[in-house]
Amino acid sequence: MGIRAGRLERLLPFAPTGFDWSLRKSMRSVGKLKEKYFQQPWNRDVHARFTQQQGAGHGTIGPDPSANGQLPRSLHMSRTNIQPLWVRTTHWINALAVVLMVTSGWQIYDASPVFAGLKFPASMTLGGWLGGALQWHFAFMWLLVANYLVYVVLNIVSRRLWRRLLPIRPGSLCRDLAAALRGKLAHEDPARYNAVQKLAYVVVIVDIAVVILSGLAVWKPVQFPLLRTLMGGYDNARVVHFFAMSVLVAFFVVHVVMVALVPRSLLLMIRGR
Repeated sequence: MGIRAGRLERLLPFAPTGFDWSLRKSMRSVGKLKEKYFQQPWNRDVHARFTQQQGAGHGTIGPDPSANGQLPRSLHMSRTNIQPLWVRTTHWINALAVVLMVTSGWQIYDASPVFAGLKFPASMTLGGWLGGALQWHFAFMWLLVANYLVYVVLNIVSRRLWRRLLPIRPGSLCRDLAAALRGKLAHEDPARYNAVQKLAYVVVIVDIAVVILSGLAVWKPVQFPLLRTLMGGYDNARVVHFFAMSVLVAFFVVHVVMVALVPRSLLLMIRGR
């Protein structure tokens, strides 16, 4: 079937400057010309748009998988675990431990408030009284510490810490933060964290370490004199512990809100993909 230059130009409107239109003389079909043209690396984006337009009328969705021998990214991601099992396990254990430790910690706080006039409603606390709250707090303290150590060690050993969370570039952070404040922060690729997410996860990793260390200084001030001194004394250790807990609660609330806005992130933490 012969193809005139005018029809060919309308078919391939994205042709770069210098495209050899004489190819039409030696090719007998649009399929052959398309195959020759789209084999060039700089034309693959054009190929994606071309096949996507074709798919609108022929039942296919997105780029043709046979174009470069690879599956579409969305299909590839659906078959790949983005969050490994150990990440999902430590995530849910940490969520349980944090909720129980915070609520029991509020009951302990109410028995001797750090700030006058600030107390937590009994309905938001766990334990019923000081002794019961201490039992809950100490029981899940060990779970939190053990789970935290496993998470940090596996992140370092697997180098996931550097692949997913580091580095955090100031330029990217400013752009993503500005987009987040405008409500336009994209979450198109769940396999990649934006700079705001990276910063939030790094902050909470450091914050949990502060929670643990300040908690030890409050629990055993005599046995850990160095920690007590670093915290500025027993009373200041309680203040540090309170504010570190507050940062953790703030992260937890924002995290839950983001999950509500991007529900597929919850599926990632349940099934891994």
